[in-house]
Formats: sequence, C-alpha cells, structure tokens
Amino acid sequence: MHYTINEVARKFNLSAHTLRYYDKEGLMPFIGRDKSGNRVFTETDLNWVAMVCCLKDTGMSIKEIKKYADWCMEGMRTIDERKAMLIEHRKQVVKQMEELQKNLELIDSKIAVYDDPELAEKRYGSLEKS
Repeated sequence: MHYTINEVARKFNLSAHTLRYYDKEGLMPFIGRDKSGNRVFTETDLNWVAMVCCLKDTGMSIKEIKKYADWCMEGMRTIDERKAMLIEHRKQVVKQMEELQKNLELIDSKIAVYDDPELAEKRYGSLEKS
C-alpha cells in the first residue's frame, strides 16, 4: 500500500511542510515519487518516519538524524556507528526522563497540598504564597 504526504502527515500529527523539510534535509532519502513527482510512502517508509519522529521528539538534532540516515543508507558496514549513536542518545533520553520524573513528583506534591488546604495553611500560611 502507498500513502500520500498528507496521509502520512495526519498519521504522525505532522504537517506536510515538516515532512517535505525532513526530506529536503536528507532524513528520508529513500522516499519514492510518483509520475507527477509527488512523494509516495510505503509501509516500510512509515516505519522510518516513525523512527525520525522518535529521534526528533527525544531531542536528537536534525544534523544527527541526518548522520544516522546516511549511515543507514550505507548498509551493514555502519551498524556499529548506528548502535553507538543510539546507545548515547538513549542515555540522554533516560536522563531527560529522570529530570521529568523529579518535576512530576514536585507537581504531585503541590497538588497534594492543594487537596488538603489545612495542611497548606500550616505549611505555607496561605495557598497564594505557595
């Protein structure tokens, strides 16, 4: 099955402009085109778009995603580089998650205080100050 750029954009909650930009930047070098020159996406391409979105959403730069895409296009001889890149990126994602978890705990503790106004009054004097 084949998909248009607008169908892919809707599926990934992106704009068609964003997908065109990603393609122009070399993040999707394998995307085919129909007779009219329009981009045509396959099921395999959708898996790749999902990976690009994942890397972008977790903070990898366009430049780094391009490097990863280039290595993928080179085939198995770059598998060690790709693995090392993803391992390093994973470390960064885990660190982000830990920081988000700390922030979530602080937010939850503040909500708990608001759930018990008497405790808040004892702790902070008034909710407006906390």
